[in-house]
Amino acid sequence: MGKKEKQKTVLVVDDEQVHRYMLCSMLKEWGWRCVEADDGLTAVAAVEKNAYDAVLMDVRMARMDGREAFSRIHAMQPTLPVIIMTAYSSVDAAVEAIRHGAHDYLTKPLDFDRLRLALERAADRRQVAEQQLGVAEAEPLITSIIGNSPPMVELLEMITFVAPTEATVLISGESGTGKELVAEALHHNSLRRSGPFIKVNCAALAESLLESELFGHEKGAFTGADRRREGKFVQADGGTLFLDEIGETTQAMQVKLLRVLQEHELQRVGGEETISVDVRILAATNRDLEDEVRRGNFREDLYYRLNVVMLPVPPLRERVGDIPLLVQHFATLFARKNRRRLEGITPECMALLSRYPWPGNVRELENAIERGIILMRGEQLTEKSLPLTVQKLAEDAESGGGGRPASLFEIEKETIFQTLDETKGNKSEAARRLGITRKTLQNKLHKYDEV
Repeated sequence: MGKKEKQKTVLVVDDEQVHRYMLCSMLKEWGWRCVEADDGLTAVAAVEKNAYDAVLMDVRMARMDGREAFSRIHAMQPTLPVIIMTAYSSVDAAVEAIRHGAHDYLTKPLDFDRLRLALERAADRRQVAEQQLGVAEAEPLITSIIGNSPPMVELLEMITFVAPTEATVLISGESGTGKELVAEALHHNSLRRSGPFIKVNCAALAESLLESELFGHEKGAFTGADRRREGKFVQADGGTLFLDEIGETTQAMQVKLLRVLQEHELQRVGGEETISVDVRILAATNRDLEDEVRRGNFREDLYYRLNVVMLPVPPLRERVGDIPLLVQHFATLFARKNRRRLEGITPECMALLSRYPWPGNVRELENAIERGIILMRGEQLTEKSLPLTVQKLAEDAESGGGGRPASLFEIEKETIFQTLDETKGNKSEAARRLGITRKTLQNKLHKYDEV
């Protein structure tokens, strides 16, 4: 006969006695041992003296509210999962707690299926976190993000702080800033780093294909579905799913994503079986999702679910001090890749690269350096082998520029039209050279038409 599994214990914290009694009665039916606390102060004292597998805590209480109680409990036991209960009007308080390490939040009236699943996941994560905490604290931050400017130091500090939590993270920033690298850094420095890291570009697929890509499909679900296929959520089980360009999804897809985030379960396209998944969600966007919510293009409830922690990635023009580091990194990388001997980068070339506005951000800089290494004559990278749009900045400076300095909008517009001329109107190739997506290029062209 196998060893009997130890009964899990949950601390229920609520100043409403009737609600505590109802919750504990249900939890006992689910096999949990239930301990009650009537306010935050009592809960903190209980955690100081006893061990629990999870805490289920209300936000609004008299002597000490749930936010302060959570802060004290988390400081004592960082791996103890705390689930916040709140009315819809107090969701902001629960989201703030999750930003600081709370496991999850549930809105009242409680959905009991969600509660049960949240408790089971909390207990599982508690066990894994305790096993890996020592390793996580001992290992340094693993990241391929390059930069030591103040905005990047702040970003790296946030990654260090947020990565070990279970918080959903929304990574914002212009195209080409390196949002995917931030997602990879979050995963590789999390407690899920031994699990899969699965990436999905939501802008690259039509809605019907994206649904199948994310949730999978049954054989015969649609024309061409000749076998069952597991979706990205199932593939990412136990790890992290990165949803890039989340702002490009339709309202219908947003509803389906919200359900998975809330319920942690899904159904394949054409299927009836409900599949539970344990996935941490990271999402990225180059859109202003708050503005998209106001305009009715993005669901407010999904936005709040995704935006537990917001990590803005600065554009390259706001971290000019990092350009020499990036240039040296890319030059060395592409010289090795293309078997070119590189002795250095001329000061004039570096000065020009540091003055250029880089509308396509780091991706455009990377493409410019790759082109420069391939076309350089001799063993030094000079401005002569850089893209014509970058060289033109030097020519304008030498001629005195004439008149007022061009605005960033004007430089970006001229850069894009120059690149389209070089590619003979091929938008896909122009977007690749600029380091932006074809859709972003089209949006910019529409914007220029409106001016």
